[in-house]
Amino acid sequence: MRTFLTIGFVLLTGLAFAGFPELVKQGDEYDGQFKPEAALQYYLPAEKLNPNDAALLVKIARQYVYRMADLSSKDEQLKSGRTALAYAERAVKLAPKESDPHLAVAICLGKLSPLLGNKEGIEASYKIKTEAETAAKLNPKDDFAWHLLGRWNQELAQIGGMTRALAKIVYGALPNASYNESVKCFQKAIALNPGRLIHCVELGRTFALMGRKEEARKYIEKGLAMKNRDRDDPETKERGRKTLESLD
Repeated sequence: MRTFLTIGFVLLTGLAFAGFPELVKQGDEYDGQFKPEAALQYYLPAEKLNPNDAALLVKIARQYVYRMADLSSKDEQLKSGRTALAYAERAVKLAPKESDPHLAVAICLGKLSPLLGNKEGIEASYKIKTEAETAAKLNPKDDFAWHLLGRWNQELAQIGGMTRALAKIVYGALPNASYNESVKCFQKAIALNPGRLIHCVELGRTFALMGRKEEARKYIEKGLAMKNRDRDDPETKERGRKTLESLD
């Protein structure tokens, strides 16, 4: 017990005397290891030192998104997701001309969407599109901005009549979305970053939805053969495997 308390005291003392760059650097190390709780132990004290650093707010938002997968209840996931969104929206206000904050908002909303009701989900869908488009406009070479636009088109093209009817009541209509546009966006993402497996898997899944089975197998299998690199890669591969099974 005494040893544990001593270690805790040393850690707290170190944080107290650490400067902003040191805190962010240490947080970055844990961020790269996909350890959100550990990263937040450094990012949150850094935020107190510099609450208006948009890049840091984006990093904090990412940790709250990461930890959603480790939480057992929907309420906890929603809380973490909404906290992430709040940080991302703060970053947009501080740096509206930078792409990363807009992309962070779109990512947060994308993670929250499956947990939301129909009306709030439709509202989130609109914002995902506009924020991802803004990110792509500000930084056309951001592969993940194009990926999000691909996913947006992929998901919206599948929406059924009841949700479309609700969207018409609330907003007049849903924005146009198509599998063809989804394919174009994923192809753009792959051209920008061919080593990111999620682009290949989701392009394959779009081809599967279009009934283009051979192209679906080609890209999903290509993605499955790649090494995991991002936090969601294992989940992405599982989605790809299920799609492959459905093609048999």
